[in-house]
Amino acid sequence: MTSFAVPVLVLLVLKCAAQLWLERLNRHHVLANAGAVPAALKGVMDDATYSRSVQYTLAGGRLQQLETLWNSVVLAAVLFSGLLPWGFGLFTHWFGGSTGALAAFLLATGVALSLPDLPLSWYDQFRLEERFGFNTTTQKLWWLDRLKGLLLVIALGYPLILLVLKLADWTGSRWWLWAWGALLGFQLLLAVLAPVLILPLFNKFTPLPEGGLRERLLRLAERTRFRARSIQVMDGSKRSRHSNAFFTGFGRFRKIVLFDTLVQQLAEPELEAVLAHEIGHFKKKHILKTLVASALGSLGGLYLLSLVARQEWFYRSFGFGSGNIALALLLFGLLSGLVTFWFSPAAHWWSRRYEYQADAFAAEMMKEACSLVGALRKLNEKNLGNLTPHPLYSGFYYSHPTLLERERHLGKWPKTKG
Repeated sequence: MTSFAVPVLVLLVLKCAAQLWLERLNRHHVLANAGAVPAALKGVMDDATYSRSVQYTLAGGRLQQLETLWNSVVLAAVLFSGLLPWGFGLFTHWFGGSTGALAAFLLATGVALSLPDLPLSWYDQFRLEERFGFNTTTQKLWWLDRLKGLLLVIALGYPLILLVLKLADWTGSRWWLWAWGALLGFQLLLAVLAPVLILPLFNKFTPLPEGGLRERLLRLAERTRFRARSIQVMDGSKRSRHSNAFFTGFGRFRKIVLFDTLVQQLAEPELEAVLAHEIGHFKKKHILKTLVASALGSLGGLYLLSLVARQEWFYRSFGFGSGNIALALLLFGLLSGLVTFWFSPAAHWWSRRYEYQADAFAAEMMKEACSLVGALRKLNEKNLGNLTPHPLYSGFYYSHPTLLERERHLGKWPKTKG
């Protein structure tokens, strides 16, 4: 094993150990509070629902531990068993080493590496989610979703990978800047086209029917000067009883989307508060800021990749006699998660700040906090949310504040109307 492979293996083991420890820490914390609903959250759930939420959290944690171990073993095998060099040699022997063939190799490898996740994903959907009453999808629809996803990866991923590799050939040492521009342009184009061409492949979107709710939400949009092409309901219930709301697209393609399950679960003022929260993200420019941060992160990552791609020891560490940009992209993609995991608390802290700001915006628009608090409480109840996560665990895994944290930050707003 080379000198560089050793710290990579250490990082892999440390990440796996940290994830298992965090799951264990959270499990103990949840069990310590399992006797009754926390005093500060009385009324969120009855005792029977709270007990189910505890069991749901514990079952999900056990599955997550299994996924952590499995993914770590698979990654270690891929990196250190010689499988990648063998596969690369076989592929180039059959198809050659042209840029198009290398792009196909990267795409095929990515698809192949997603296959070990399928059994656990299937178990999550048809055993765990089924057990707690959330699954509504069928075997046929589940597999059809994966087939559609695969075809989209091929249709969109192959041209993008090919373009990046071509840019590396055409632009010399500054290829990473050109590649960054291509990736950023692709992201923006996808954001525009996804609501029109991609999302309808998976779900049916229908205009929100005429009536009090539609008028209420349109008045909110007018009051907040939020222009949207339409308010639509998505048939999320054909896959799960979990619920959500979001807006998607840019400019004239922007639309507000409500899960049908959300419409069924919340009262009209609560739905208005949820939408006000989502509009708050837009008005506070959270989406733009996140896009800029992501773009800067991609720029830094590509620059770092351009440096290691020149180093022969980087390829030899994983069994390759020599390398190229395609192999560097593959290896860098496999290794990046070993580092970015440790920065997730900082990323989630930033995301939580945005959630608090969007909550405050919603309360300001509603002139009270009770509607938003009521919506958050119902969503936690219906989704069997974990009311008592360990703070360290939530720091690593929760992009949103806990229910109790959100209620505390809404404390300055009236809890009832009027």
